[in-house]
Amino acid sequence: MIDLVTRPLLLDGGLGTLLESRGNDVSSSLWSARVLRDDPDEVRAAHAEFAAAGADVLITASYQVGFGGEIPDADVDMLLRRSVSLARDAGDGLVAASVGPVGALRADGSEYTGDYGLDLARLRSSHRRRLAVLADAGADLLAVETIPSPLEVEALALELADLDVPAFVSLSADSTGYAEAGALAAALRVSASVPGVVAVGVNCCAPESVGPALATAPAVPLVAYPNTGERWDAATRTWHGGTAALADAAPSWVAAGALLVGGCCRSTPADIAAIALALG
Repeated sequence: MIDLVTRPLLLDGGLGTLLESRGNDVSSSLWSARVLRDDPDEVRAAHAEFAAAGADVLITASYQVGFGGEIPDADVDMLLRRSVSLARDAGDGLVAASVGPVGALRADGSEYTGDYGLDLARLRSSHRRRLAVLADAGADLLAVETIPSPLEVEALALELADLDVPAFVSLSADSTGYAEAGALAAALRVSASVPGVVAVGVNCCAPESVGPALATAPAVPLVAYPNTGERWDAATRTWHGGTAALADAAPSWVAAGALLVGGCCRSTPADIAAIALALG
């Protein structure tokens, strides 16, 4: 049972960011999944840094790992399970098995639009096998994250309903997939209606997008872990812009109902420690 009543739980930060700062190459289309495959001790060590910074929940390095992607299917099952065991070894908190969008496997920027050219049935099929493996891998819950469109939310909701395992669902609030008025709020409601989903919210977005998004969410436990303010250019594969102090805004997210709070891309163990201090 995932207890989100006693106090807000602190999520970790940008795993790929930390791996890169530790000297690992995350420039390929596999991002942190390459390190998961080739140097698992580095993934474990990065998780341990976030745990030492105060993270209650470690999100696994499985975001870019899925069947039908660049990694041969024969290796995917092993890597998904490895991602959970590495996070489990690194701390004594909760482990959330990351389930990224289909676009994360494509590494073409479509994870920020949801424009895959796939219908509902094919989206469900694209997620099904990975969800089943991660549900069986020993994590405390699934972290269904950075989902960029209402259609992919619907597909995942249907698959999660069949699994009925603990999960949170977090949407990419700045995705063009939610450009239509009310689309993000509707997708949050769909996510919250699924049995087993313990929280819904937003991630991988600008910090200033969090408050308005949470204000449209249903009255359930919420999730908030944005980027630090820099914006990703998928064409050049570079970050641009200034940064924001997540700790300054985190108390307002908790006041709005967020019970899982942390950072996404570009956030570091120092950011997580600062959030912990800000939340008391």
